Amino acid sequence: MEDWFKFSSDGLLAIVLTAIGIYIALVILTRISGKRSFSKMSSFDFAMTVAIGSVLATVIISKSVSLQHGITGLVIIYVLQMLVAAARRWKPIQNIMDNKPTLLMKDGKIIEGSLEKCNVTKSDLKAKLREANVIQLSEVKAVVFESTGDISVLHGSDDKAIDDWIMDF
Repeated sequence: MEDWFKFSSDGLLAIVLTAIGIYIALVILTRISGKRSFSKMSSFDFAMTVAIGSVLATVIISKSVSLQHGITGLVIIYVLQMLVAAARRWKPIQNIMDNKPTLLMKDGKIIEGSLEKCNVTKSDLKAKLREANVIQLSEVKAVVFESTGDISVLHGSDDKAIDDWIMDF
């Protein structure tokens, strides 16, 4: 408990230098691997973002994990992410890695079973509809619970139909 309140200029310098080093490594690895590194396109992408945050925090704060070990951990996470992103081009791998989108509303009607399956409440749904500036349920063409956990609201006038390609899950 006493260690919490102890100040050490050496410890502070170590944290500052480690934070700078791991930050530089993160920027370089992100530039190499591309924008996908921090996207939320799949649950695996989200897991990668959480893993990177965990590695960064551990390396910066922990005395038992060296900067070299942290950079090695980051490299491994980035390589895994790039390999999985490439492997997801094949349908069987994509089926294993990605959640399927779920239709929550269609043509202004709520699909109750889908709400229950996705643990989405009517209050959540109403909030998303308001966020999308929907003022009449009849405007809603579809509401999709995306594989990323986002909710997409597709709405418009009656004379416009949704392209089948967009709704192909």
